[in-house]
Amino acid sequence: MDSISLGVPEPLLERLPTDDEVAEADMKEAVAGWEQRLNQALEAADDDREAAGQVLDALDRFEQRYETYDDLVPELRAWGQSPIYAIAWRTLYADVIAQIHDHDELAEYIDRERNARLVEDGIRLRDL
Repeated sequence: MDSISLGVPEPLLERLPTDDEVAEADMKEAVAGWEQRLNQALEAADDDREAAGQVLDALDRFEQRYETYDDLVPELRAWGQSPIYAIAWRTLYADVIAQIHDHDELAEYIDRERNARLVEDGIRLRDL
């Protein structure tokens, strides 16, 4: 399976406050770390299904973090605080999820693994 390449979208970085270089560096460091761990998992996997499982676990974590930041935005606004960083991180997680799905070969295996997990959990289409 091919390695994964991730990055921080430039438009997202442009929306950050200009006087804060720390957030930009944090985002770039986080994405580089995620890319490295995902590629290590792909290399260490015995087969494509195991690799897809590792990536799917990461996607699930990214989706949870996206939801956490999404929930935080209105709460920050309600307290009169700026949600700019919560919005930026939420957008970053959404973009990283999309970048992973853009890897055609990997996306096919992720879909298969997600469906296999649904069946293993005992969820059937008639239950949805």
